[in-house]
Amino acid sequence: MVYPRDFRGHGRHAPDPQWPNGARLAVQFVINYEEGGEHSVLHGDAHSEAFLTEEPTPAFRNIRNINVESQYEYGPRVGWWRLHRLFAERGLPVTVFGIAKSLEKNSEAVASMLEANYEIACHGLRWIQHAEMPIEVERAQIAEAIRIHQEVTGSRPTGWYTGRMSPNTRQLLVEQGGFTYDSDSFADDLPYWVDVGGTDHLVVPYTLDNNDGRYVNTYGYQSPSFSAYLIQAFDFLREEASHTPRMMSIGLHTRLIGRPGRAADLVRFLDHVASAKDVWVARRIDIAQHWRQVQPAPRG
Repeated sequence: MVYPRDFRGHGRHAPDPQWPNGARLAVQFVINYEEGGEHSVLHGDAHSEAFLTEEPTPAFRNIRNINVESQYEYGPRVGWWRLHRLFAERGLPVTVFGIAKSLEKNSEAVASMLEANYEIACHGLRWIQHAEMPIEVERAQIAEAIRIHQEVTGSRPTGWYTGRMSPNTRQLLVEQGGFTYDSDSFADDLPYWVDVGGTDHLVVPYTLDNNDGRYVNTYGYQSPSFSAYLIQAFDFLREEASHTPRMMSIGLHTRLIGRPGRAADLVRFLDHVASAKDVWVARRIDIAQHWRQVQPAPRG
């Protein structure tokens, strides 16, 4: 039996990504739009949401958790518009990881994403755990997510990120077809190809360290603040580019970084990025399409 995990990756000599205009670093911002797709008895679940909330909270069985619901509601009500303004003021492109059921609940937000030419990648049908989901159920949910996504955005998604994925997710995406990439990996600083049942499939890795989820999980930061950590990573990767150009992903959530104190911290990093002349700030779909050109699939 072939061991299914890859510990070598690109190896000692990573391929040259040849970023446009000789950029030393590709920078990619993701805004996760999940609110309205989380666990809730309103959505037919047996318990309330308990993940990525401001305070440790149990999942309430068979009743609503109004505390958590209102925390999630802050995202689309306030946080999204604050982030949208900050990125628009600096002309920075964004990829939205959009839960289909969340996008469906807020046409005004979707309209603003389209007006700004953000990439809207599919983040699944619901913001729920898929690890033990039967493959038939997950297959049906992927199809329904694509249907809703196309209905509310006007086009089919070409990027995908489940986040709370199952061992079957990538296989099901390739089976479904039509995806330029998925981001259900944290394994590298560059895109990479994988063989999925004889099909070459592109992975554009995501991040959990350059991620505002650190504000509310138990792991905390490895430096004094979110912006300080991001600036450290950004400057280190630019310096490392003298040997190997890299990609930097930043993960944001409307209900977390959208809060005023955290948004003020994010501004420090946005301005640091905007002032750099040797980086390529791009949507994930742009990075995926570029990689396909300069590092084509092994089977051509």
